[in-house]
Amino acid sequence: MAVEVRYMLGRVGQALLVLWVAFTVGYVLLQLLPGDAILIKFQNPELGLSPQQIAEIRADYGKNGAGYLHTLLGFLHGDFGYSIDTGTPVIERLGEALPQTAKLASAGFALAVVIAVLIAFAASYSRPAWIRGALLSVPSLFISVPAFWLGILLIQVFSFRLRLVPVIGGSEVQQLVLPVLTLAVPISAPIAQVLARSLDQVATQPFVAVVAAKGASRGWILWRHVARNALLPTLTVAGLMFGELIAGSVVTETVFGRTGVGRLTEQAVNAQDTPVMLAVVVLATTSFVIINLVVDLLFPVLDPRLKAAT
Repeated sequence: MAVEVRYMLGRVGQALLVLWVAFTVGYVLLQLLPGDAILIKFQNPELGLSPQQIAEIRADYGKNGAGYLHTLLGFLHGDFGYSIDTGTPVIERLGEALPQTAKLASAGFALAVVIAVLIAFAASYSRPAWIRGALLSVPSLFISVPAFWLGILLIQVFSFRLRLVPVIGGSEVQQLVLPVLTLAVPISAPIAQVLARSLDQVATQPFVAVVAAKGASRGWILWRHVARNALLPTLTVAGLMFGELIAGSVVTETVFGRTGVGRLTEQAVNAQDTPVMLAVVVLATTSFVIINLVVDLLFPVLDPRLKAAT
């Protein structure tokens, strides 16, 4: 039990270190951006602000040498500062955008897993070599398709040609169909590739031959024995792909005109709204770290050999 506790504490410590490094790197790089959004916004003569007042505003936004610790302590207490563009608290802007992105990301990730599992298991079941080769080539095709091009193509086909999904209006489900598909297709590709490769590797293990010699059907062997042992590397890749959802949502939400973290990121970049950009960096890193931390902690549970090793 003590060894398991040390293992968990070690993983949690690594996760916290990654978060601190991401915050530090993001803060430094954002401070080095050319131009100054604060001066552009507040040096307007119509505002009538004095240089001292502008200096105080810059200090409040962390645009001085002592801003790092002030910003870090604020993040630790849940205070992300104020948006330069709108003057509203960053936490409020994230609170408005996050639910939409979370809905899109979770649905896209779920669909990506379903697509990946269907492709990998269909390839494993297929006996003709040409069918298997065709199925295994699908992930390579998926991963090479640009998300913006796929989104525009889906709108053109399903909205304008077939008129199955309305471009404007429609129910919440109808508004999610095409963005979820656009987000899921590229993410499903690496998951399907790793799962198919893992299934092939596990299928050649001696214990599979022993189970087959006992008279078990091919489907029983695949689902009951092969799939569970092929799950671990697939979980790792799935965790990594979940971190791609924030990046993918930027393009997807822009193409489909959805409000969310991706659209908020685009607006923040255009306005050089560094507090919002830093908050998005920390948010994306946090989601990525939490998912991978959960995967790491699940490994010893799913594989007793790893539990014994830890």
